Amino acid sequence: MKNFKLVAVLGLFSLALVSFSYLQKKWEVPAKFKSMKNPTDAKDKDGMNEGKALYAKQCSSCHGKKGLGDGSKAPELKGDLGDFSSAASQNQTDGEIFYKMTEGRDDMPSFKKKIPNDEDRWLVVNYVRTLKK
Repeated sequence: MKNFKLVAVLGLFSLALVSFSYLQKKWEVPAKFKSMKNPTDAKDKDGMNEGKALYAKQCSSCHGKKGLGDGSKAPELKGDLGDFSSAASQNQTDGEIFYKMTEGRDDMPSFKKKIPNDEDRWLVVNYVRTLKK
C-alpha cells in the first residue's frame, strides 16, 4: 500500500511538472522578426523619453517599473512575466521583443491597438534595453 501511495504521489507530481512546462512553453518568434532591425535611434533622447513614457503607461502595471515582472497586476497573471534586466531577456533581438509586444500571447496582450504606431513600439524596445542589470 505504501508503494502505491508513493507511485500515486510521484505520478501527480510528474503531471504537475508536465502541466507547468506546457504552460511555460517557449515563445516562438518568426525568423523575419528575429532578424528585423530597429529603425529608431536608441541614442535619440526625445525618442527614449517617449519610449519610457509609453512603457510607464502600458507596460509597468504588469512588468514593473524596472522590468522585473513585479508590477501591481503581476499577481493576477498566470504566465512568466519575465525579467527584462536578465541576460535571457536582453539577449533577444530587438525584432523578437517587438514581435512579442505587437502580437502578444496568453496573458500578454497585443499592443497593436494600444500602441498603434510601429515606431512607438520600437521606442519601447529601446527603453526596455535600458533595464539591463
